[in-house]
Amino acid sequence: MDADEHPIGQLDLSVIILSWNVRELLRACLRSLTDDEQRTTADVPASSFVLRPSSLKREIIVLDNASADGSAEMVAAKFPEAKLIRNAENLGFARANNIGIAASTGRYVLLLNSDTIVPPGALEALVAFMDAHPQAAACSPRLRQLDGAPQPYAFGCDPSPGYLLRRGLARALFRRPLHDWAVAEPIQVDWVSGACLLVRRAVIEQVGALDEAMFMYFEDNDWCRRMRLAGWQVWYVPTAAITHIGGAGLKQNPRARAAYHQSLTYFYRKYYGWGNRLLLKGLLPIYRQLVRH
Repeated sequence: MDADEHPIGQLDLSVIILSWNVRELLRACLRSLTDDEQRTTADVPASSFVLRPSSLKREIIVLDNASADGSAEMVAAKFPEAKLIRNAENLGFARANNIGIAASTGRYVLLLNSDTIVPPGALEALVAFMDAHPQAAACSPRLRQLDGAPQPYAFGCDPSPGYLLRRGLARALFRRPLHDWAVAEPIQVDWVSGACLLVRRAVIEQVGALDEAMFMYFEDNDWCRRMRLAGWQVWYVPTAAITHIGGAGLKQNPRARAAYHQSLTYFYRKYYGWGNRLLLKGLLPIYRQLVRH
């Protein structure tokens, strides 16, 4: 089947939302995907799940990673038409999202963080971009912070030793990033953030799902790299935009900072030779100091 061909009746989009102890953020995210009346006022109780009018045929799958704050109960009560999957423990980003991917049916799969707000038309614009670019495996919209500014690290290059050193030096010496997060037009990149990552179903069937050896961090980079190695393209599409609050899970998870470096080390074992792995071991303490300032 061609990349842009799909069976009659198949859903256009499966939205997969992973959540862990962020009930109110999850509620706001789900409301942003529902009808305009519900999403305009934060204190309007959502008595049922009503999809916002859209040209897309879509489903929403919520995966709860054993939250203790009543997140799953809130979804079941307030958004009953969303498919709720309750995990018995915190499985991390990759394992949990893979459960959602396996349960999804859309020709496109969207990984969406629970701390995001999706404005009308954003998802339609991403699907339209993918339909118009059959060589695109994945894309992401502009990620905006609460103040409207572009979010740093919404996309980037593979973390080679040279790239990490350049990024650290740019931060320490010039107080600037290597990338222009405010680009206005779509650009082809190495990877885009898993906070809002749209992937073609045919590509998942070709390269596989997320690498579950990573508890969190670098799963999106790894996934995009496998897509590129298979001959596909990855795009950042700032002509569509969502708000990403960011950092909510990190504040609650003491494993997060250690997981970042563990995943980076695993990424090097997977893709780079022993020389680069030794170089990473020597560079990591320096890099940590550079990006700390």
